[in-house]
Amino acid sequence: MIKPCEAILVNMGMINKTNYKVLNFIILVFIFIYIPVLLVRGEQPTSEVKKMLLTVGDTKREALVYIPSTAKTKMSPLIFVFHGHGGTMENAYRSHQFEKLWPEAIIVYPQGLNTPGQLTDPQGKLPGWQKEAGDMNDRDLNFFDQMLKTLQTNYKVDDQRVYATGHSNGGGFTYLLWATHADVFAAFAPSSAVSRKAAGKLKPKPAMHIMGEQDPLVKPEWQKMMCNMILKVNSCDTDGKPYGEYATHYPSKSGNPVVLYVHPGGHVYPKEADEVVVKFFKEIKKK
Repeated sequence: MIKPCEAILVNMGMINKTNYKVLNFIILVFIFIYIPVLLVRGEQPTSEVKKMLLTVGDTKREALVYIPSTAKTKMSPLIFVFHGHGGTMENAYRSHQFEKLWPEAIIVYPQGLNTPGQLTDPQGKLPGWQKEAGDMNDRDLNFFDQMLKTLQTNYKVDDQRVYATGHSNGGGFTYLLWATHADVFAAFAPSSAVSRKAAGKLKPKPAMHIMGEQDPLVKPEWQKMMCNMILKVNSCDTDGKPYGEYATHYPSKSGNPVVLYVHPGGHVYPKEADEVVVKFFKEIKKK
């Protein structure tokens, strides 16, 4: 029995029954074999998360590192993400979604060491980061230097697109990196943090500051002072423009824009901020 589509083609003289069956077979092969291959090839590059183990001085240090499959063949952006006081690299990795938002980038989640806290944990029973240059023999700045060197050696790191972000004590360390390693980075995105000692050493650099209006630890008024100082250092316009929910973008006469992300929460990092951080980072390359 001739099928309707076959009958139409045969009656029109466009194809005979034998050729129709061959054509039908070719179509089935395309649907069930070739199209799946195209879909697989069209997926995002595969990647993996590795544990980086380093010895800094006489101390073992570690970090979780998301590595795109293209990191050895294509220039890759690099983002460092520093957890807050008492946090871990595993929790930082699980709580962020930078890999999904920028799968071509190398993402590093370093692990801090036990550190006396400025606002909590004065005995230093929980992990964190040094607060100023020279503190604890610069153990964390030296750790950063070694991580960067190792990644540059093993992968094609795009030196024009290196970024740092961190929450709370990790945000303070992000400010410290800005004060001591500004020339390494394209942009910074500290959260729920201030750094009075680093403040006077900041060079103009694109930056995003994330803060909660109800933060009970790092007081909003402290953070507002820090934000005003950043705007001044970067020669930003006084009037900003909407940059997404809770975010305002301030253009800069020096080419170093600032985004202020002010959410209604407390001393937390809102997951929604990841999308804004990546959006901002993607727009910025080191000059």
